[in-house]
Amino acid sequence: MKLKSRHLLGLKGMDRNEIEFIFDTALNFREVLERPIKKVPTLQGKTIVNLFFESSTRTRISFELAERRLSADVVNFSVSGSSVAKGETLKDTARNIEAMKIDMVVIRHSSPGAAMFLSRVLKSSIINAGDGTHEHPTQALLDMFTIKEKFGKIDGLKVCIVGDILHSRVALSNIFGLKTMGANVAVCGPRTLIPRDLEKLGVKVYYDINQAIRNSDVLNVLRIQLERQDRVFFPSIREYHLYFGITKERIEKNNREIIIMHPGPINRDVEISADVADGSQSLILQQVLNGVAVRMAVLYLLGTQN
Repeated sequence: MKLKSRHLLGLKGMDRNEIEFIFDTALNFREVLERPIKKVPTLQGKTIVNLFFESSTRTRISFELAERRLSADVVNFSVSGSSVAKGETLKDTARNIEAMKIDMVVIRHSSPGAAMFLSRVLKSSIINAGDGTHEHPTQALLDMFTIKEKFGKIDGLKVCIVGDILHSRVALSNIFGLKTMGANVAVCGPRTLIPRDLEKLGVKVYYDINQAIRNSDVLNVLRIQLERQDRVFFPSIREYHLYFGITKERIEKNNREIIIMHPGPINRDVEISADVADGSQSLILQQVLNGVAVRMAVLYLLGTQN
């Protein structure tokens, strides 16, 4: 089996068989990560450029580790000190880099559609590592892979995404992916941070966090993305935590055995309390490990099928 596209731009339109294929491949690479020597020669001779126009810690390191574990040659691009600072366009930057005979581009950009744009002007395979408030497909894939690893399935599970849904690319990719895999998807947050007409995507909307906890198997908690907000969406961080923060007391009050996830970075005691983030119900560090395996799977499948 092969993926239908030579790019990974988003999860919208990706079918269930493709997602399962990525999961099966990632499971094999998880075994590689448990070995004393965590490296395979699968992409030896391939050159991958990490084209990050936005700050990133987890995603960038995770991709770079995945690339090096597959023995690819890795080039990291930084906007600071580059020709972009001198006014060069994304198209010219990317085409000049591709002229150096690269094979794949991993891009993170503040503009929705940046990854799609590159797929139309470059011959290289493009992987979207987050484009504005649009999609972040590998994050959603690793989230779903972690859920499946925990429960043995995704079909029929109740998964609620909590927090800043309006500005989140993680939320949209998770909604598309989880719906494809048969999960019952809900979101929860302040009315000002829930996009209009979101229910048209087939998700349930909660404005009461206690109701969301009582009706969920998994909470995927998102941070408040202040850097993407052009106005004030709630009175204060303290008030947000009071009404929507995931705390141990709130979980115990609702008497629910619930799994907690978070794509990071965590704002402790804002969207999630420290004791929940570090507690036995948290799969946050497992998500980080699975992120490397899932990205290895995506890189391998795109890097070897063409």
